[in-house]
Amino acid sequence: MYCNEYINFAQITIVFPKKFFNFEKFSILTILKIDTMFTPEDLALLKQKGISEKQIEEQLHCFETGFPYLKLEAPAGLGNGILALDDTAIDHYLDVWDEYLASNPTIVKFVPASGAASRMFKNLFEFVDADYTEPTTEFEKKFFSHIKDFAFYADLNKVCLEKEGRDIDALVAAGQYKEIVANLLSEKGLNYGALPKGMLKFHHYPDADRTAIEEHLAEGAMYARNEAGDVNVHFTVSHEHLPYFKKVVADKQALYEKEYDVKYHISFSEQKPSTDTIAADMENKPFRDKGKLLFRPGGHGALIENLNDIDADVIFIKNIDNVVPDRIKPDTVRFKKIIGGVLVSLKKQIDAYVSMLESGKYTMDDVREVILFLQQQLFTRHPDIKKMEDAELVVYLLKKLRRPLRVCGMVKNVGEPGGGPFLVYNADGSFSPQILESSQIDLKNPASKAMFDKSTHFNPVDLVCAVKNRKNEKYDLPKYVDKKTGFISYKSKNGKDLKALELPGLWNGAMSDWNTLFVEVPISTFNPVKTVNDLLREQHQ
Repeated sequence: MYCNEYINFAQITIVFPKKFFNFEKFSILTILKIDTMFTPEDLALLKQKGISEKQIEEQLHCFETGFPYLKLEAPAGLGNGILALDDTAIDHYLDVWDEYLASNPTIVKFVPASGAASRMFKNLFEFVDADYTEPTTEFEKKFFSHIKDFAFYADLNKVCLEKEGRDIDALVAAGQYKEIVANLLSEKGLNYGALPKGMLKFHHYPDADRTAIEEHLAEGAMYARNEAGDVNVHFTVSHEHLPYFKKVVADKQALYEKEYDVKYHISFSEQKPSTDTIAADMENKPFRDKGKLLFRPGGHGALIENLNDIDADVIFIKNIDNVVPDRIKPDTVRFKKIIGGVLVSLKKQIDAYVSMLESGKYTMDDVREVILFLQQQLFTRHPDIKKMEDAELVVYLLKKLRRPLRVCGMVKNVGEPGGGPFLVYNADGSFSPQILESSQIDLKNPASKAMFDKSTHFNPVDLVCAVKNRKNEKYDLPKYVDKKTGFISYKSKNGKDLKALELPGLWNGAMSDWNTLFVEVPISTFNPVKTVNDLLREQHQ
């Protein structure tokens, strides 16, 4: 350091000569932070992951400040953000979709499938660790009383015979319930506690049993095939599970191509290391495990990077566990085509308006038409739009129209967990449809709490997206992420408490600056498997 005059430790200030710096005063705390925050080993790790020091500083700042609650205008409802379609409209959008398919577009079914299925078996893990040996809770009793109804029963019975010398009936008769569960969950048996959900057998058929992966292949053939018979399916997977997914595809692809007369193009991607987030201690400093910086996956919001790498005209997004047997797929397939038709119609109109405004050949009546479209079709409004000058108004309209577009199916709220649709204020003063989690809403604020309580629908993660502009150029999706909408959760590592940072959720903050329309879809299209006993529901039998 080259000090020009003095160091005043009382004020913790250093004065530097201008010939060395373009500033005069610089906090010694900042200097110490820069000098001591990262070791050479830390910097090597950051470089390996593709994470900058600036990103780390921004993430640590988030731990210090938290994330602000979002300002609500209203819960989205029928006629106010959510479109309810009558039979005539449904037939129209089905025709639109079929006509669109005839043009041989590139359609991709994007399936977030990262992570193990361990949370599905939380109750059974607890049973194994419990101080009792027979089913006691309602969950445990239901699991064992209906164990033969699970699609994985035959596999489990076989492995019990191999490992325990007894089938399931004999183990139950002997009161060896925990041995059955151990053979289901542990590596010595089926290892379901560590496998990804996609690998688990969900549904039983007369001739075979299907995993969740297979159900997505079947479903994709029913609504995501183009006129040429191509079906593109993309799974996001964790690195350790990639070989499992590839093996299922290798074993089953030809079978489903023959059954549905299609040609599959199946691809995979992993969450990028650059989307991992730094863990922090309780003082909001980088958490270290055995001296090394600890990073954690950034949550499903990190998948916006994976989505950004997909080159397609239309992308359907649906979670890995929301699948049903063929006998009740018709509703799912029908409404996938419907929201696809809505998307294609909106995209066509948006492109026409953008082309007109960009050309400069329009009248004020044309501009008013665009405003009404934005307000009545996309439910996006700006309270001060009447105060805008003509040139400012056109700039505003183009900014709103030139964005990625998504149409999201929404189901009536029947008590299932999940985020919901709201009209939410944006940084520019406008408000528009967004999907929020309850943690993003200030439930201590009476007005916000009242709007939350009045919400009538929730998000089943049923999306169809258009990510190209009118010139067929891809939008850079990370530019449309609201970075102020992440999540902080509390975890532990080797007995030490830590804070974990999740990036803005894929369908929440990661898409908050998209054009969004909600469409009501029937509850029959939403059948997630969050616990193993969900597979006992009628829809999965």
